[in-house]
Amino acid sequence: MSMRLNKYIAHYSTYSRREADKAIQDGYVRVNGEIELNPATQIEERADVVYISGKQVSPQEKYTVIVYNKPKGELVTKVDPKGRKTIYDTLDKKFKHFIPVGRLDFASEGLLLLTDASRVATALMESDLERIYKIKIKGEVTSEMEDAMLNGMYLEDATAGAHSHSKVKSMEFKPFLGYKIQKNHHNYSILKVALSEGKNRELRRFFAHFGTEIADLKRLSFAEVELNNLPTGKTRYLSRSEYSALFKFLKAEEKKARERGKK
Repeated sequence: MSMRLNKYIAHYSTYSRREADKAIQDGYVRVNGEIELNPATQIEERADVVYISGKQVSPQEKYTVIVYNKPKGELVTKVDPKGRKTIYDTLDKKFKHFIPVGRLDFASEGLLLLTDASRVATALMESDLERIYKIKIKGEVTSEMEDAMLNGMYLEDATAGAHSHSKVKSMEFKPFLGYKIQKNHHNYSILKVALSEGKNRELRRFFAHFGTEIADLKRLSFAEVELNNLPTGKTRYLSRSEYSALFKFLKAEEKKARERGKK
């Protein structure tokens, strides 16, 4: 299998794609003993030998995944130009190079997965694995909301509830995988909802379309990984059974990719 040099380094090391680009351009990367300055050079995974700053980068199956119970008021980003608090201000220094699997916005909380392997992060982010959220909305759950949760909907203008800088205007909302109304009141309602995505503030946009606002949003689980009793602001490593489920998922994804490549 061949891939671009910068992608290869990001895949199999703790370097991000941007950090890999810089290391290559600064002359710190050797391919088969020769300095390589072009990030787009194609690498054959099992044939070419790549070193970065004297350390070999090689395909390996080892990766680490952690669960973080993100509190409200933290951004899922490395640095905020406005100086607001980010998850990396709270996370232990040994996790500073870990990649978040998707995002939870500033006002949201709950389960966030992070990993030291970009291929794992990408596979999970792009998957349709179930994500379960507990949400509190202002007002009651209407029959129109329930119909859209059951059947999905397409909005030409889905900007209500979106981030002010978002470039995503229209949006297709797939049917929810499930939902349970725990409290339905004219002042506020509480629901548990299961989605196969959750990108681009999908839930906030969904309920904003019906003229209501999400007051609280907490992610409880991502596929087999659950938040359970993990305290806010704390981390844990995946359990053996959670790693086993992730390994099976990644193997299935690799098989699908190979089959697509044969067509």
